[in-house]
Formats: sequence, C-alpha cells, structure tokens
Amino acid sequence: MVQIKHIVFDIGKVLIHYDPHLAYIERLPDLETRTHFLTKICSNDWNLEQDRGRPWAEAEAVLIAQYPEYEDLIRAFRPNWHKMVSHAYDDSVAILDGLLAQDYDVTFLTNFAADTFVEAQQRFPFLTKGRGVTVSGLIGLLKPDPAIYEHHTKSFDLEPEATLFIDDNGPNIIAAKAYGWQGIQFSSSSALQSELKSFGINL
Repeated sequence: MVQIKHIVFDIGKVLIHYDPHLAYIERLPDLETRTHFLTKICSNDWNLEQDRGRPWAEAEAVLIAQYPEYEDLIRAFRPNWHKMVSHAYDDSVAILDGLLAQDYDVTFLTNFAADTFVEAQQRFPFLTKGRGVTVSGLIGLLKPDPAIYEHHTKSFDLEPEATLFIDDNGPNIIAAKAYGWQGIQFSSSSALQSELKSFGINL
C-alpha cells in the first residue's frame, strides 16, 4: 500500500454538525409538517444549487414562484442557517489536530455555499487549519463530480494514490476512489480512528 501523505477532509457531518430541522423547530413544531417542508420545498437538492454557487436571492425567487404560500419560511432558511450548524464534533477535530501534529498534509474539500462557509470558518476556527480548502460554491463544481477531485488535486499538487479522503457520503467516496484517491466513509470519530490505522496512521 502506498504511504498516505495527503489527507482531505469533508466538513459537514464529519467535523461540524448539520441539520436544517434545527432552524425550523420553533416555526414548524410538527415533525411531519417540518419534514415535508425540508424534503419537498427547501429540499437538499434545492440547497445543493447554492453549494454550486447559485445566489440566495435567486434560489428564494425560484421557490417563492412555485410556493408563494411558503414565502416567509423560504426566506427564513438563509438567515437561520447558523442554527443548522449547531456544534463541532470535538472527537473529529481532535483527529484533525492529531494529523496536523504528525505533519500530514491536510486540506478540506466541501460542498458549501461560499458565504455560509465564511461564517463557518468564523465560528469554527479549526476550519482555517491545514493547507487550504476547495469550496464548491466558489468553483461551481459539486461532489461527486470527478472534476472537483481533479480541481482539488491540481490546486494542492496532491499525489492521488497517496491521498486519503474522509467524507460521510458514500457516493462521494466512490467517486474519489474512481479518480484514484484512497477513501474512508465517515460514520463516527471512533470508527475513523480505527480505520486510519489500516492506512498506517496511528494517533
């Protein structure tokens, strides 16, 4: 096995929590109603387009044209985004710090809107650690598009076979492996620490 030199972290649900329900519990206390709104209206697919770079004003206008009765709730998504990222996963951050302490080359690759990522870095300073980050909203590419792995590889001069990617999303890991990286699908911090050992990384 090639020795790992580069470690690429996803961010949401690996290092910080993300749950849009947290922004709507007070406005939509009924779980069924709230789930309908967040799966059928302000859905993950809709939000991904902001991660691709679509401006929030345009995103809101698209939905309001379709669902004018939900205008206030649609407009509430962005101002309440901070509630969706309620906390960091301290054990994962400890792993990040341990890798940096052992001089691994750490970068981040994330599907994230450009403006909310700035907020995330301000709230979670560990997101400024490492050598840098590729933010989907800044380059108009989303995981698992192979082009985003190529972009990240070239931007940070990575050796693909010596690169280990950590992401909670299975299709993102599959695409990274197809590109030539190694991969670990994140499920928990304890599992990650164990799986890192299989790559010869002991923390």
